[in-house]
Amino acid sequence: MTEHRRSRIPFRRTIVGVGAAVALSSCATDAPQDTWAPEGEFAQDIHNLQWPIFLLAGIIGLIVFAVVGFAVWKYRDRGQPIPEQSHGNALIEYAFIALPAVILAAIAIPTVGVVIDLNDTDNADCVVNVTGQQWWWEYDYPIDADGNICGFAPSGDAAPIVTSGQMIIPTQAKVVIRGTSRDVIHSFWVPKLNGKRDMVPGRVHTWNFQADQPGIYAGQCAEFCGLSHANMRMEIVALDDADFQAWIDNQLAPYQPPEEGSLAALGETTFVAQCSRCHQIDGLTDDEGELIIAQPENFVWSGAAPNLSKLMTRNTFAGATWDLLIEACRNDVWEASPSEFGDKYLEGVTEQCLNEIDLKEWLRDAPSKKPMYTDPELLGETDDKVRGMPDLALSEDQIDELVAYLLERK
Repeated sequence: MTEHRRSRIPFRRTIVGVGAAVALSSCATDAPQDTWAPEGEFAQDIHNLQWPIFLLAGIIGLIVFAVVGFAVWKYRDRGQPIPEQSHGNALIEYAFIALPAVILAAIAIPTVGVVIDLNDTDNADCVVNVTGQQWWWEYDYPIDADGNICGFAPSGDAAPIVTSGQMIIPTQAKVVIRGTSRDVIHSFWVPKLNGKRDMVPGRVHTWNFQADQPGIYAGQCAEFCGLSHANMRMEIVALDDADFQAWIDNQLAPYQPPEEGSLAALGETTFVAQCSRCHQIDGLTDDEGELIIAQPENFVWSGAAPNLSKLMTRNTFAGATWDLLIEACRNDVWEASPSEFGDKYLEGVTEQCLNEIDLKEWLRDAPSKKPMYTDPELLGETDDKVRGMPDLALSEDQIDELVAYLLERK
């Protein structure tokens, strides 16, 4: 009797453990990448398709588990003789072939329709070129034939906008991204706005996004792409039309040099000497008044580095892995109501809200903060190009100067 009771204890513990896991899995309070909470037309199409399929699969699963459980209990071994063996029942076999076929056909028809709709890139209101690389995303806003960007006319001279980490889009607009990769396969995924789309080197794949209301929508690379795959994130920021226009005008505003003799002015000198080889700041000039054009193709394996022209208009850095805002200020932006969000986001990063700790740690030793193959010899390469940002061996004074300079880039 004791042995019989002991044999049942592991089974009971297993049932309790599974039940607890299921219950706790539904207790998440913060799910910025929730597929079941669509915030746009295309994500809603996916949601409308997936929930009845999951419901049907759940019902079928319960029936199967119930039948299997009943069979295990009803026909458990009691020491009885082995039952008479038969060769099956043709009617049941045919039924179990036909029923799944009917179910799969019922699922396939609407699925094909949704897939076609998700891939329809006609009548786009906005086009953004998206490029993945180890381990961050670049966003390039081209100028259309009318001299506009995403259908909005810049207040000044028009020029392509290049940014990273956060892709800014107008609300209620059909945004088509043209995606590719500079190195390996990446996958662009912002669950609340659409499903996944691979970005493949040498090819251009299109994908649609649309946001119902202003806010920030989080995503991440969904294809293993190397050492810092988990640190390759992205955010789509949706602004209403007036705020999107303000964002465009600010991105195209002329370069404002720091005040002469200030800490930021020293930071500009340090930036030119240490950072401008790879990172572009539009309008920055050398001592001769010549524009400084970054040449990351000579130093970085992917041939690109994030454009830092308006760094402090973004909330994140280093592939959207870390926040430029301290927690309180970040929450103030993320939790803002749709009517207040635009003003809070466009305020950018202020001195009071700057997350100096993470930014200075990054400048102090980027490879230790975000794993990267910064040493070409680790990969057997001999061209001295690095993957990711190397350790620049900056002094603490240089770091303070760079932070002061970057803080004015907005």
